[in-house]
Amino acid sequence: MRFHILTLFPSFFDSPFQSSILGRAVTNGLVDIRLYDIRDYTLDRHRTADDYLFGGGSGMLMKVEPLARSIEAVRENVAQESSVEASQRAPVILLSPQGRVFSQAIAEELAVQEDIVLICGHYEGVDQRVREHLATDEISLGDFVVTGGEAAAVVMVDAVSRLQAGVVGDPQSVALDSHSSGLLQHPQYTRPRSFQGWDVPDVLLSGNHADVERWRRQQSLLRTLQRRPDLLARATLSKDDVKFLAEHGYSGLDGTER
Repeated sequence: MRFHILTLFPSFFDSPFQSSILGRAVTNGLVDIRLYDIRDYTLDRHRTADDYLFGGGSGMLMKVEPLARSIEAVRENVAQESSVEASQRAPVILLSPQGRVFSQAIAEELAVQEDIVLICGHYEGVDQRVREHLATDEISLGDFVVTGGEAAAVVMVDAVSRLQAGVVGDPQSVALDSHSSGLLQHPQYTRPRSFQGWDVPDVLLSGNHADVERWRRQQSLLRTLQRRPDLLARATLSKDDVKFLAEHGYSGLDGTER
């Protein structure tokens, strides 16, 4: 999988993409992350990538020409390495607080792509023509604003990359992550068995795998009910799940509590 990140600040990504699991994935060739400095595609000697707003207003807006040229450069690279068809299939995602909210489901949707283009917005945002004619999607991390799309790009690259084969050592751990199953993950423990009087639940030490799995499922349901009851309306629940939830105050499939 190849990520093509269009940014005004390439150095922002130096540390995140060289560390931990993601760094190993890059080193091992499982993920290819390419940075494009938007200023390299400007049209003047001052490398101007932003300008004042027509009609007045505060702040500066990212210009359409450098972004159009950088996206075209990405498509040309993909066409040369794969095919023209692949270059046209690659989604061009504008990272913006106005986009659809990023989720595990969107990460899984993107994980099947060969190439993904990420536009990191900055300042007051981008010229509207980028949204209308260049971007194929807009994605937000949530209902808040950060200084630029670079932080969002790191999160998305990490979330999508870990779904690629071989990136995470144990594929089952990915399947059991919070949100992957539609529920929050159950509590987990490691040694020591007891610390300052805080003990590991006996069931996890019992060696009875059926009891352990039942406990984990129930704890996952309970944690989701207490922290994110809205997720239950979309989760796949068995009759036993619904019965257990009802015993703990769940009133139905509308994500509410009694």
